[in-house]
Amino acid sequence: MESLIAAVREQDEAARFLAWPGDFDLDRDDHVEEVHLASGAALEGFAGDGAGGTYFFCGEGGEDRPILYADSEGGAALVAIGLPELLRLLLVAPWWRDCQAFTEEESRELAAEYHMPDLVARRDRAAAALGLDLPAQTDVLARLREVAVRMAENFVLVFTPEGHPYEPLIRN
Repeated sequence: MESLIAAVREQDEAARFLAWPGDFDLDRDDHVEEVHLASGAALEGFAGDGAGGTYFFCGEGGEDRPILYADSEGGAALVAIGLPELLRLLLVAPWWRDCQAFTEEESRELAAEYHMPDLVARRDRAAAALGLDLPAQTDVLARLREVAVRMAENFVLVFTPEGHPYEPLIRN
């Protein structure tokens, strides 16, 4: 299987959609502060967003590792198990950070704020270029909530200099 990171770099349309509205950039992999996982597992920054947030692979392995997102304000959440799941989230609900109710209605309202009449067509072309099938919004948001809430206890991000854990970005 080809690396999805390599595929994103090679597929211009997918990279453009992930950059906006996905706010996901493979060239921004340095976090703004020194952090580590409380468990001691490996932490590898591999992408970021325009506001200083970072996506990290957790543990050892390849692109199938759990992915933690940390913002620049001291919040973090486990957001996916593996890069395919993260990319599906970013393609289907790029506004996931603002989804606190995890409902399709909330997601539709957030999508409307982007004022992109070709959003679905661009998303579908990006997914096809990456060879990803896209689940329904409700499924993507339910999975985000499940991962962030039910699995998060093993992925606590700590601000290393002070030993303080980041605040959960997603709560029950």
